[in-house]
Amino acid sequence: MTTSTTERDGTGETGGIGTAAGSADLTSPTEPAEPADLAARGAELRRRLERLLGIAMSEGNGLHALRNGDEIFPAMLRAISSARRTVDMMTFVYWRGEIARDFARALAERAAAGVRVRLLLDGFGARTIERDLLDLMEQSGVVLTWFRKPLLISPLKQNHRCHRKALVIDESIAFTGGVGIAEEWCGDARDPSEWRDTHVEVRGPAVDGIAAAFAQNWAECNPELFDDQDLFTPHEPAGDAVVQVVRGSAGFGWQDMQTLLRVTLESARDRVRIATAYFAPDDYFIDLLCATAARGVRAEILQPGPHTDKRVCQLAGQRHYSRLLDHGVHIWQYQPTMLHTRILTLDRTLALVGSTNFNRRSMEHDEEVMLAVLDPSFVAGLDADYDHDLSRSTRMLPSRWSHRSLPQRARESLIRPIGRFL
Repeated sequence: MTTSTTERDGTGETGGIGTAAGSADLTSPTEPAEPADLAARGAELRRRLERLLGIAMSEGNGLHALRNGDEIFPAMLRAISSARRTVDMMTFVYWRGEIARDFARALAERAAAGVRVRLLLDGFGARTIERDLLDLMEQSGVVLTWFRKPLLISPLKQNHRCHRKALVIDESIAFTGGVGIAEEWCGDARDPSEWRDTHVEVRGPAVDGIAAAFAQNWAECNPELFDDQDLFTPHEPAGDAVVQVVRGSAGFGWQDMQTLLRVTLESARDRVRIATAYFAPDDYFIDLLCATAARGVRAEILQPGPHTDKRVCQLAGQRHYSRLLDHGVHIWQYQPTMLHTRILTLDRTLALVGSTNFNRRSMEHDEEVMLAVLDPSFVAGLDADYDHDLSRSTRMLPSRWSHRSLPQRARESLIRPIGRFL
């Protein structure tokens, strides 16, 4: 991949102060590991993740990474149309647009055909869904439930949202990742109207973990957890991926999602790459990122640039840029459109993909689901996507970031008191 190395001024603090990505910047200086080395490294990481999280990893999974709406939505809609017994779907965002209607019609059609269709919508994130779509689905037999509608729950629970995205078809196919049901995700990230995101299609035993994430939140909102349409049949091997499904739950104290990210960063040897829509971690994880880079690991963070739907969250993360850059962390900002992916790859061996952002809201307040995947070929595909995204990004330079404007510095400071909610 060849890209220009001409320096850019960027678009100010919002869009990044840095240079265009150069081909020399896109890869780690270390040589790719041999297959035997990757296998040994995978076995080591597997035991570490299982031991520290207490969640067994399953073998025999087939995973397919889907890039942007042009790939994601057709695959999900085809799967819904293929359903013969059950469709279980949960989403944080269900907004407007023709794609929202496509999903409503697909779910309604399956329900009318006798398939059990359950839809769980977050009471805050999906609040702008059109009333006629709700009517269409409910009249067709879709069992629709809301997760913690703000006016119906205690103030303590209102801040804890269901941010998980999951679709499970006939207990055999599942999808999860970052995409919401709205026109913003349509297309192929060609311009600001088409967001950049990644979703994953899963077959094999890991489907059960994603189904359990749905069941956990459904149980809070609906008295019927399962029925005779649920067969609980075992899965046939569908591929070579070893997968751990980690569920983050809103609550108090240290959460599994924090442990997952901590174990991953502390295990890094050569390279860790993070792509996140919202980067606003606490001081602990900033320290951990700095320590990771300081011991010689190439640490890369890719996040939105001039196109972000949450400028406040972007400011909360920018408060930490100087320290990260001083410790050698590479920070990139994606230029064409809103970057909405949540991906981490480690040493060409492990990938994390799902709904979790690298911010305090995902780690402390929201219901999340993440896949930890040991499969070198799957990781290589995500790394190739990451390289492509870097070619469309600007890199932050310490020398230029240190000269950012006084108003920018003031905004960063003003955001600090509310950082724990972002």
